[in-house]
Parts: sequence; C-alpha cells; structure tokens
Amino acid sequence: MPAISIDGAQRRVSIDTRDPAFFRAPIAAYAEIHAQCPAFFWEERQQWYFAGYDQVSALLRDRRFGRQILHVATREELGLPAPKPHLKDFDALEAYSLLELEPPAHTRLRTLVNRAFVSRQIEQLRPDIERLSHTLIDGFEADGEVELLKTFAETLPVTIIARMLGIPVEAAPDLLDWSHRIVRMYVFNPSFETELDANQACADFASYLSGIIAEKRRRPADDLLTHMITSEKDGERLSEPELVSTTALLLNAGHEATVHQIGNAVRTILQSGLSAAAMFANPGATELAVEECLRVAAPLHIFQRYALSDTDLDDGITLRKGDKIGLLLGAANVDPKKFTDPQAFRPTRDEGTNVSFGAGLHFCIGAPLARLELNISLPILFQRLPNVRLKNEPEVKDAFHFHGLERLDLVW
Repeated sequence: MPAISIDGAQRRVSIDTRDPAFFRAPIAAYAEIHAQCPAFFWEERQQWYFAGYDQVSALLRDRRFGRQILHVATREELGLPAPKPHLKDFDALEAYSLLELEPPAHTRLRTLVNRAFVSRQIEQLRPDIERLSHTLIDGFEADGEVELLKTFAETLPVTIIARMLGIPVEAAPDLLDWSHRIVRMYVFNPSFETELDANQACADFASYLSGIIAEKRRRPADDLLTHMITSEKDGERLSEPELVSTTALLLNAGHEATVHQIGNAVRTILQSGLSAAAMFANPGATELAVEECLRVAAPLHIFQRYALSDTDLDDGITLRKGDKIGLLLGAANVDPKKFTDPQAFRPTRDEGTNVSFGAGLHFCIGAPLARLELNISLPILFQRLPNVRLKNEPEVKDAFHFHGLERLDLVW
C-alpha cells in the first residue's frame, strides 16, 4: 500500500502513517500535498488538516479555535464519549496543562510562569549549558564512538529543566521514563496497554511532584517551582493540581522535543556533507543554522485545535462547533510558497520564521530555552568532535506526531 494517495479535486487524502516510507521522510509526502491540496480532508483521521505556511500560521493565531472545547460546550452536545475511567490520572495531569487551557485560565497560569522563561532570564543559564555540554562530552570523547541520544541529547535538557525547577537531578532517569510513557498517548490511536501504562506513569509522576512541592513549601528555594508556589496574580496563587500539571508539562516539554531536535539536527548536519565549522563559525551563523535545523527537521509535526463555534474558512471549508482540525507544522515549514527549494537544508537560509514552536496564544513557552540549548550544545559538540560521522543510517521512530530517532550512533 502506498504511503499516500491524493484526490486533489475533492481535497481528500489517504495516508498510512505506519508506512516507513511516510514516517521516515514525511516531507516527501508534504511536497505532494503542497502541489495538490494544502488544505485537505484526511480520510483515516476524518478531519481537516492544513499544510500551507500562511494558513497554519494564521490558524494558530485564530481565536475561533482553541485547545479545549468543554469550556464552551458539553460532551452530550458534541456527542463526545465519556472520559475513560482507566485514564483518570492522565486526565487529571492534563486538566491544568498550559498546553490545553484557554483564557482566562490560560492567561492567569501563563502569567505566573512566563517570567522565568523570557529570554533575559534564560540567558543566565548559558554558563550552565556550556559546562554541562563539555562535561557530557568528556564522558565519551575518548571512546571514539557514542550513542548520542541517551548520553547527550536526553541528559542535557532534562538536567537543565530539573535544575531550573529545583527538582533533584538524580531523579532524571525517573523523569525521562515517565515522560516517554506519557507522550506515547499523543500518537494516533494509542493501544489500551499504552493508555494503562501512561496513566500509571501520570499517577507516579504526580505523586512524586506532590512530595517535591510539599518540601518546597517547607523549605522555599531560589528556583522556578518555589516561584510558582509563592507567586500571586490578582491575589490568587496556583492550586496544588495546577502546580502539579504545570511542573509536569514543563519537565516533559522541557526535554522531550529538545531531545528529538538535537538528534534530528546532528543527523541533518552530518548527512548534508556541509562544514559544521563554517555553520557554527560565529553566533549569527549558528543562529541561522539552528533555525534551519528546526525548519527542515522539526520534532513535532502536528498541533490540533477545536472549532469553538460553527466556522466558515475562506477556502470553502465549513466546520461545526467541536470539530477538530490538524495543523501540520512540519509541512508548513517546507511550503514552497514560503521557502525556496524547501526540502533542501541550507544553513545560511534567512527567509522567515519556522512554525516548529507554534504561534499565537500557545506559542511554546520553552522556545527561548530550547533555542539557547541548541545554539550552545551543537557548536560545542562539533568543535569537540571535528571528525564525527554517522556510524550507520539512524532509525526513525515509528511515531508520526513526534519526528525523532530511535538512536543516533556516531564514530570519530
């Protein structure tokens, strides 16, 4: 069965997301979609998806759409099924997630957290990120080879976000395990076993965080979690469930996408055959190269939203209140109407912003941190290992939402 079939006239598309030909290199399929119908009805998903850069960017900012729907309609009204009892702990952890909330709850929560993630605050982490990058490379430089994801790409961001929050770095293996099990819920059609496992991970994660929060209340410290516990807005503080949800989101998002992006970037750079030394010759060149890695090898390919009311879009698509739409971030990043020769990796490209971090109300709060980690860690890696190369062709994860590698074996 082919990975993709397109009826351009009817704007109907069929994609087998489990076909390795698709999930290993989705941008080839995106080229066909852009050529025939950048807004399309995905047969297997039974909903509309959007791939064009301008439309994705506009819909991310369009307040007629939201990340949740039950604040404006009941399950009965929308014909939605009841919550699954075996996902009680997962749903509880999601209930106050910044990623899922709409104003005014989102505004209040984001305001209390945002201060720690503005660029001037994040810039203070530069020495820590530099030191940690060198320390990690010290651990494997003499070996002549390494599996980079476990030893570097995972360890760096989870250590930094744990330190920021004030969570013991020794907990990193548990944090990574819980995170990996939880994010499996975001792929298409997770199995019952995946749901049970993710729910247990949420229960364990929430229990651990409750203990940490209780300790911070007893012994406040100079960290983000203490700041979230003690901050007020209009006389209100974050509740216990809000603190747990927000901390879990920051820990998960604070490393999950960055792990994939480090791996994707290193693979992209090495496969390009271009000079890493030239790419990272100065801060300006580094910034452009990092943005090009984010554009052409984005870690997250889909962001979903609900129509908050009956909505007619300019291109003749009619949506009912409660309909979900999919925004293909990875496809928007390779739209030929926005980027010249869009599938080519050009580290000096300067043609506008990618949408890998989203846009609008739910623009990724951790984007400044992720960008700083990439701008520091990638040049250090290639400076320390100037002869590094791929040991073999990396295997891409069988998970379309998250575009990342199973492992990344390097030699030098």
